[in-house]
Amino acid sequence: MAFQDPRAGTAIAAILVALPMAAILAAVVHGATGADPALWAHLTEHVLARVTVNTVVLVIGVVAIAVALGTALAWLTAACEFPGRGFFAWALLLPMAVPAYVLAFVAVATLDYAGAVPVALRAHFGAGFTVPPIRSTGGVIAVLGLASYPYVYLMARGAFLTHGARALEAAQSLGFGPWSGLLRVAVPLARPWIAGGAALVAMETLADFGAVSVFNYDTYTTAIYKAWYGLFSIETALGLALLLLAFVAVALAAERLARGRARYAAADSGIRRAARLALPGARGWIACGIASTVFALGFALPALVLARWALGVAPLDLDARYVGYALRTLALAGMAAAACLALAVVLGYATRFDAGRVPRAAARIATLGYAVPGTVLAVGVVTALGGIDAAWRALTGHDGLWLQGTVVALLFGYVARFLAVANVPVQGGFARIRPSLEEAARSLGLQTRELVTRLHLPLLGAGLGTALLLVFVDVMKEMPITLMTRPFGWDTLAVRVFEMTAEGDWQRAALPALMIVAAGLLPVALLVWRMERATRAA
Repeated sequence: MAFQDPRAGTAIAAILVALPMAAILAAVVHGATGADPALWAHLTEHVLARVTVNTVVLVIGVVAIAVALGTALAWLTAACEFPGRGFFAWALLLPMAVPAYVLAFVAVATLDYAGAVPVALRAHFGAGFTVPPIRSTGGVIAVLGLASYPYVYLMARGAFLTHGARALEAAQSLGFGPWSGLLRVAVPLARPWIAGGAALVAMETLADFGAVSVFNYDTYTTAIYKAWYGLFSIETALGLALLLLAFVAVALAAERLARGRARYAAADSGIRRAARLALPGARGWIACGIASTVFALGFALPALVLARWALGVAPLDLDARYVGYALRTLALAGMAAAACLALAVVLGYATRFDAGRVPRAAARIATLGYAVPGTVLAVGVVTALGGIDAAWRALTGHDGLWLQGTVVALLFGYVARFLAVANVPVQGGFARIRPSLEEAARSLGLQTRELVTRLHLPLLGAGLGTALLLVFVDVMKEMPITLMTRPFGWDTLAVRVFEMTAEGDWQRAALPALMIVAAGLLPVALLVWRMERATRAA
């Protein structure tokens, strides 16, 4: 029988969707209290101070580079006219397709002392010629900054396209020059969007495991991994995870504080587009050179290096194993994407039909996972499912692992991590469905089930497709959850990259890395298509 009241059961549904993330957080908090005091004393004396300083320095440095590059490039492509602007407007998003750990091992392999670039420079300038070491704090900050700037670029460019040029015209009418107007009017107006992008960069940097592992740069994520697999103490790993969650909470609080201090109204949709600022002569070519350099370092050169290495090793390394890597990767990505999409739709209905505190709070908890590092989620998943296994063994008297160390554990972690990714386009799709359409459908006699199948799902089609694609590709790139919770023998493309880079076998890591990059181009192409469509509509 169809439900007459669409709000019936929404609170329960929202709570059920939030259970995976709530169970993981509860397991982390509870398990952190059981760490061995001797191990904690060792960590306090030899590890904590170093990884804390490293993590803070890394976040500050990466955010500074990402904000500087993202804001400058967004302004150039949105409000200025220079040679190649139309190409760079979308091409500067392509580094989003390259996972940070892939960019990291390409940088180390080519720029380390024995890499191709230093060897060529010494051959040309003499054996005494040296270059700054890439395996350094500055090196890892530069690589992660290049991998992260598109987050700021995407958000800042949207702000500049909305009201940047108009604000500059107003500033010029008040006597400001083009560049003083940019710094004193346009950039301050875009500050909430820039701050939002910076917060995303900070959280991605806190969550990074693959890139810092390649650089042997110890942060909380690597310390958690070493506590688990080196010290064989999951309780110690949980304690470190709890400390890392504190850093995440600070980043989230800073982002909300930046948004909450002021309100900014966008220009109305019918306003004419202001003329772009022309950069004639040398200034235009300098702008083109800056954009070209960032594009080359962030995408073009790494992609070419990966392609060259992959072609070189493919005849020897490409065998039946890669069929297994690819099939497992695709299967996990497909199952996780379907699960996240289904839960996001349930969460969307729950919050649409019931604006009460319980569904809203459950939705916040359910979508918190994208702000939680993968290493934290991994130890939380193992602890939570291990507790369920222990209770089941005590109840039934049977030995063995029922959930822990299975594909269920992997999917549990993926759903907790990427439900937020699916939730954003699904919620956006619900927001575009006017309540008047639902009222009209009900006036024609449609019950709730018919309303869902004949009205909501067709109108949600684009949002559902976007959510499915984004989660699919994110799971393909995901490393720490897969590495730390996968069943025995369930190696994926990302795990293959980690194993080869851990051995310093860069060229054999290129083939799976190139396959991941190719998959990562799908959501970037979708973003580019939507950006171009919005630009034409404007």
